[in-house]
Amino acid sequence: MGINVELHTHTCYSHDSTLGKWFYLLMLKLRRINVVAITDHDEIEGALKFKPFLEKHSIRVIIGEEIFSSKGEIIGLFINEKISPGKSPRDTMLEIKRQGGIVYIPHPYDEKRYKTVLVEEEIQKNIDLIDIIEVHNGRNIKRYFSEIQLEIANRYNTTKAIGSDAHTFIELGRNYNVMEEFNGDPQKFKENLKTAKHVQKECLQVAHHITKFARIFKLIKRGKYSELYRIINKKFGNRKQKISK
Repeated sequence: MGINVELHTHTCYSHDSTLGKWFYLLMLKLRRINVVAITDHDEIEGALKFKPFLEKHSIRVIIGEEIFSSKGEIIGLFINEKISPGKSPRDTMLEIKRQGGIVYIPHPYDEKRYKTVLVEEEIQKNIDLIDIIEVHNGRNIKRYFSEIQLEIANRYNTTKAIGSDAHTFIELGRNYNVMEEFNGDPQKFKENLKTAKHVQKECLQVAHHITKFARIFKLIKRGKYSELYRIINKKFGNRKQKISK
């Protein structure tokens, strides 16, 4: 019998999520997830703190990080040290490998989140270091994003995975991989993922709005008013310009 493995999730340690450990436990139990990869933005503290709590309740945790490289986001799975953002894609991947981790490329195509996507040119240049490419992301607002993501993975003949990208409790447990047991072994995980069954559902559009409010709430809480002003001005300033035209 296979196990349900949810990859690419976020906690309150990401700048755009307020997800706490009890919501994690509740939703993962309700939706029968056995293993979850916690991959906060440029941070592993959430994964390290959630791991003992969730594993006490029989949900295993893969420690990971979604790192913003100089050319876009890259996920490291099975790592044990935080990797700093801003490095080149290759240096980021080499650091993941140095820690014995797995290099995972999230949302390799997304027109809405294009600023975070690792461009295909970088995938091609660094394919020798890439283990997994995401072929569906739970936050894809258009179905054809997934189709193009699958085309990219097929083009480079890499192992494929479904990514949750859950930032809110309503997203947890909706997109996951059903695979054979790997007992915490990164190489066995990668091998067994090749024959996994993919369970995928379309994006809950409201989740994107919740994420925006979470980000604003956190900026206010931390007193980052100049950054908050910049975001609001960018949003509504552009709208005013369009109206005036």
